[in-house]
Amino acid sequence: MSPVTANPVVNNYKGDTMQTWNNRAARMARGITLVLLGSTLLTACFDGSSSSSESSQSELDTNLFPADGQLEATIRRTEGGVPHIKADNLKSAAFGHGYAQGQDNVCMLAEAVVKARSERAKYFGPGPDDINIINDFSFKAQKILSGAETEFPALSDESRALIEGFAAGYNKYVAETDPADLPAECRSQPWVKEISPIDLLAHYRIVGQYASGALFATGALFVAVPPGESPNPLPVISATGGELEGFFKQVALNARSNASEIEDFQDMGLASNAWGVGSDLTENGKGALLANPHFPYTGHRRLYQVQMTVPGYLNAMGAGLLGTAVPLINFNENLGWSHTVTTSRRFTLYELTLKDGDDLVYVKEGEEKPITSETFQIEVFDGSPNPVVLEKTFYYSEYGPMVSANAITDGGLPSWGASGTAYTYRDANASTTRLLDTWLQMSRASTLAEFQDVFRSCGSTLWTNSTYADDQGNAFYIDSSSVPNLSDATLAVIQFKRQASPAYNQLFEGGLTLLDGDTSRDDWVEGECDGLVPYEDKPKLLRTDWVQNSNDSYWSTNPDQFLTGYSPMFGPEESALGPRTRLGISMLQNPMSSGAVSPTAPLPAGQDGKFGALDLINVIYNNRAWYADQFLQELRDRCTTIGATPVNIPGGGSRSVDQACGVLQSWDGLYNVDSVGAHVFRVFIANYRKSFGSDLTIAFDPEDPVETPSTPSSNNAGTADDIMLQALAVGLNALDQVNIAYDADLGAVQYYQPSGGALPGLAGGSLSGGTPTDLGASFPWHGGDGSIDGTFNAIGVVSDLFLEDTRFPRVAPSTIDDTGGLSATSGEGWRMARGTSWHFGLEFTDNGPEAYGLISYSQSTDFESPFFNDQSLRYSEKSFRPILFKAEDVEANLLPQGEMTISN
Repeated sequence: MSPVTANPVVNNYKGDTMQTWNNRAARMARGITLVLLGSTLLTACFDGSSSSSESSQSELDTNLFPADGQLEATIRRTEGGVPHIKADNLKSAAFGHGYAQGQDNVCMLAEAVVKARSERAKYFGPGPDDINIINDFSFKAQKILSGAETEFPALSDESRALIEGFAAGYNKYVAETDPADLPAECRSQPWVKEISPIDLLAHYRIVGQYASGALFATGALFVAVPPGESPNPLPVISATGGELEGFFKQVALNARSNASEIEDFQDMGLASNAWGVGSDLTENGKGALLANPHFPYTGHRRLYQVQMTVPGYLNAMGAGLLGTAVPLINFNENLGWSHTVTTSRRFTLYELTLKDGDDLVYVKEGEEKPITSETFQIEVFDGSPNPVVLEKTFYYSEYGPMVSANAITDGGLPSWGASGTAYTYRDANASTTRLLDTWLQMSRASTLAEFQDVFRSCGSTLWTNSTYADDQGNAFYIDSSSVPNLSDATLAVIQFKRQASPAYNQLFEGGLTLLDGDTSRDDWVEGECDGLVPYEDKPKLLRTDWVQNSNDSYWSTNPDQFLTGYSPMFGPEESALGPRTRLGISMLQNPMSSGAVSPTAPLPAGQDGKFGALDLINVIYNNRAWYADQFLQELRDRCTTIGATPVNIPGGGSRSVDQACGVLQSWDGLYNVDSVGAHVFRVFIANYRKSFGSDLTIAFDPEDPVETPSTPSSNNAGTADDIMLQALAVGLNALDQVNIAYDADLGAVQYYQPSGGALPGLAGGSLSGGTPTDLGASFPWHGGDGSIDGTFNAIGVVSDLFLEDTRFPRVAPSTIDDTGGLSATSGEGWRMARGTSWHFGLEFTDNGPEAYGLISYSQSTDFESPFFNDQSLRYSEKSFRPILFKAEDVEANLLPQGEMTISN
């Protein structure tokens, strides 16, 4: 679908969108018989009434639970469909939150629970290349659901209130909704049903392991078997004529292939920018915050905005991943924070030394230790009336599940037993008992000391940094992720091995920290945080000017005060920075500069050189690009020199570049929708960046990390063999291949187009699933690829055939290499599906917090909702909205029919 370039129609709604939404909600009750209290899906403990553990309390905490067991919440919706939830206790507030998320994203939440329960193959069939079978078994082996069952009784009252309340709210929505009225992705499907709090906690366990165990759930666990044992699952009840018969033996081959595809075990496919600005650089001497997560626009990692208020206990505005009962990137009356994915490591790999002659025993400190096993079963729909039951055995050491190191290194490490070794791993985020406690305590903090106390008490944000600002003018950064606490001796051995062995160093650089399992030296130091690095040893920095992170090392949080001397498990020090980090620091260091080639760009801090909320949202929207600042003028000069003379293309042939050079001469250097030439520069830099190592003449200098490396070589400058001009020529060939004009506005070739509308499988009883389609309008999309274009406002193309983390099909482009994701379909351009998501600029004032921002892809995944793409239009037009926080502002800006009170 070609992108629209002006005045896109948002859905097909006319008139009062909230009334339309309420009319649909009213239809949902048609023909429904409410679930009986005796439903086998929910125990009495989870039906919204007081649980047995509540009733056993000598004194009920009424901030957390209703004294009479009656849950009640008021949901007020303002522009964009943002729910502001108010309740008398935390469980009721979570109840309202679960209900609101059910209204907006029921299919995504239902599919997440199917995944967490290892039931994808049961409902959706084997999946492409048997991925559902592989996932289901792997999540069982990682104890996703059974671990949640074990952990639930150990949860704090706060976590229990949140999880029980959210599940009860979601269940209320499901019970009240006619299955035929659900969105197309899950309409009338048996897997959309009420859930237990344990199901929700199991989903959190997957979220917690996105940067660790989840990396092994695509195949590395599945093929980890001792010598002589087949990794293929076996049918417990034979298939009878179904599609599964005859090919389940290929599952292991697919698992092995999947495991070998991961090249970097630290790359989650997520990114973000965050600034904490202190009193020295703000307009009113208080703190300010820029929050700019770059997350997928689809699937379970979408962010959902909500305000949760329990008078006298909690008042937080923010957004969290779908299904999280409390928002995660938040602010309250006194402070706020954002998250960025860290460079830290969240698991360690162990090499076990096997006992001679016994591949199920390893030796540690001279003591023999067993490798234990556990057998699991899953159901698989194969098209026949009865599902096939498959069975498979998985293996464990004292550290955790066994993995096939041979598969994940594509033969770099030996297979189980081949060299008298086997491999296993320990996961820093295997437990989620404190997950919600951390964010709730952060949300309730009112001072820097209280915020820091959350991490002094071993709180963790799993796989993210936290960047903070407050009303006292503090700017604070901490790597608040879960990081294995290794002894000094172990760290010294790691450093020695990296220097002595290129192969070991290659593993380490790829995110695999390989330790010796035959010595207790390499065990984690348990200490106060159960094997994780404690607060005092985490990288952190407090300033009154600024702190920042854009996914590079903690080391360069502020170059005026480098952070050094920390465990290498947190990431490298004195390492080159990415272009987003370099541009971000440059704007903080030069708040009154529009950059080298973009005189029309807004000044980062405005005319006064001091940051406020509006300045910070406009920093995101200024769409500057680091590589344009660095290389555009040089490229222009070389264009002038060569003129119409053809450029030699590496590999053969030649072509002129003068037409594109003319466009670049007048490009404003920005990635706005009306910028002409941005896409030409993209295909140039996507090729030239491969030559940085050989062509840039000034090497990286840790004393000057922002301005280095830099400066292209003058060799062959302006000639047919100019490396820069050759990169441009190659890029132009790609544009020509798909008929993209050089002088097109960026918004005519770069856009956001929602898609989906299809079941994840079993459409019409088949195994193929539905056919996804484009949904609603497309929108010209500003911003650029953070790694390729070097833009701060980072967005990007996704070519995967499924919505992130789900089995929902999506319309996905086939892309051309070295173009930043240019579609291979003629005229289609760049179809963006990740990047700037929940984003805002915040400042604290004498009258409380003031913030502006959006969720770029909107609140709802339901195409029939008025909140499906309303904010997408606003993002396209740079029409950010105020983030309403005060009760009087919420009341004054309610949507028509925008208030409802729900109870159990």
